[in-house]
Amino acid sequence: MANLVNLESVSKSFGVRPLLDRVSLGVNEGERIGVVGLNGGGKTTLLEVLAGVEPADDGRVSRSRDLRMAVVTQRTELPEGSTVRNAVIDPLGFDAEHEWASDARVRSILDGLGITALGLDSVVSRMSGGERRRVVLAAALIQDLELLVLDEPTNHLDVEGVRWLAEHLLARKCALVVVTHDRWFLDIVCNRTWEVVQGKVEQYEGGYADWIFARAERQRLADAAEEKRQNLARKELAWLRRGAPARTSKPRYRIEAAEALIADVPPVRDTVELVAFAKKRLGRTVIELEDVTLSIPDRVLVRDLTWRIGPGERIGLVGVNGSGKTTLLRLLAGEREAESGKRIQGATVKIAHLSQELLDLDGSMRVLEAIEEVARRVVLGKYEMSASQLGERFGFSSQKQWTPVSDLSGGERRRLQLCRLLMAEPNVLLLDEPTNDLDIDTLQQLEDLLDSWPGTLVVISHDRYLVERVCDKVVALFGDGGLTDLPGGIEEYLQRRDSVRDRQSAAAPAAEKAPSNAADQRAARKELARLERRLEVLHKKEAELHAALAEAATNPDRLLKLDAELRAVLAEQSEVETAWMVAAEVVEG
Repeated sequence: MANLVNLESVSKSFGVRPLLDRVSLGVNEGERIGVVGLNGGGKTTLLEVLAGVEPADDGRVSRSRDLRMAVVTQRTELPEGSTVRNAVIDPLGFDAEHEWASDARVRSILDGLGITALGLDSVVSRMSGGERRRVVLAAALIQDLELLVLDEPTNHLDVEGVRWLAEHLLARKCALVVVTHDRWFLDIVCNRTWEVVQGKVEQYEGGYADWIFARAERQRLADAAEEKRQNLARKELAWLRRGAPARTSKPRYRIEAAEALIADVPPVRDTVELVAFAKKRLGRTVIELEDVTLSIPDRVLVRDLTWRIGPGERIGLVGVNGSGKTTLLRLLAGEREAESGKRIQGATVKIAHLSQELLDLDGSMRVLEAIEEVARRVVLGKYEMSASQLGERFGFSSQKQWTPVSDLSGGERRRLQLCRLLMAEPNVLLLDEPTNDLDIDTLQQLEDLLDSWPGTLVVISHDRYLVERVCDKVVALFGDGGLTDLPGGIEEYLQRRDSVRDRQSAAAPAAEKAPSNAADQRAARKELARLERRLEVLHKKEAELHAALAEAATNPDRLLKLDAELRAVLAEQSEVETAWMVAAEVVEG
């Protein structure tokens, strides 16, 4: 295999802190390398030095001649004023507008990352941060490359998007170097792992599971100062071997050593014992929704939903981006009102809600002071800890705990937010994307706490590994106004999503796939305009009906009549939107 990039005795520091210390390594053709390590430990710096975004302070970086490489890091930006078309389609050099639409590879990338739905003429600078990152990623993936360098590419992707990206990268022949905390993605995609630790880079064969086996073996031989991390690695091994299906069928390290490491480790959690204890703390009623209808301005998220969440239940809530997961979680937390129906909360329930918004704290307060402001000691399941000990669990060393809150990064503030929630000793946890900005070591600490946490848990996460690890049940929002129970977990969710797409594709009229001519284009544009006008009328009618429903809350007969009208409007909306999509496809291609 040809060598694409090589680092020889490379060092890199920021200020007085060395992030890379005489590192030597290389990337060969076809290798898919996952980069792991603590936040702030040098992972992104390694990527940027390797890709030439940052120069090395010392040592030598060499690349093969005319290397075709694309780099997507947290700092990658597109030119001011760029549209999606400018960024993604134009660099491909198609002679005619319709040529790219008939290119299956291009269409797959645009659809897989949700770029088509954003609109090709949308201005990138007006998009959210997550949407911009997806456009930048699409612009990289669409190229013919020898090496792809990616920093946290799964951020801002839902479970479905993460799976698509994994399958896409596996199908490509180019080499890959990727920083990610998504352990499922690491294990599926990568055949080598680099761990950045204290300025050095440890190299391992295989993905996440193989790395965990190797690291646990290394820690088994370490001295007593490493005992805490060793215990966490042993528990992680127990999960890998006993919990979910094995993440690797061919571990490359001594099976005997791995078996010895986990021989005396108890099951990940005793569900029966935890539920029994939760009932004592919570009673029979936790949170219940009865005949609830919940909407956002452009659509109904759930209609007539009855959902009873019991003591000790551990639920993963999944769905595509924009399906209403966060809004539903806010309703469970009592922070959002439903249009109709009622929410019931048990008398002994104490809720902690981790939202995606960062908490607003006094910037002059120290990290430890911010934690101790809630409590000085906490009991979480079988653990009793001081505020300082819990802070250490979430990556705040004893020295870091004296850092002013104003000096913390966004990821550090999120970790502090989670610490403060847990210090309040809640018995119901509602977590919205808790893995954002957490490195793998901190994720292991969080999962270890949740394993023995005797309360009710509802988690929204695109991190498939976390959902499978800490939840006993998965439910999904499919956009049909209901909440679907998935006994088969995330795998069943993905299968159902695939089935929906297959049915939609099969139902598309032949005219949609036929070559368009000038007359077809004109007719489609005319139909598109008519449908858009009809959609405006229907959206306005829907808003009026919602307002009328709120006013008629005490009039059952009128409520029934208005509800029937609303159902008819929503059904027509669905039909018109489908017709609009068909017409739009004809206009575009």
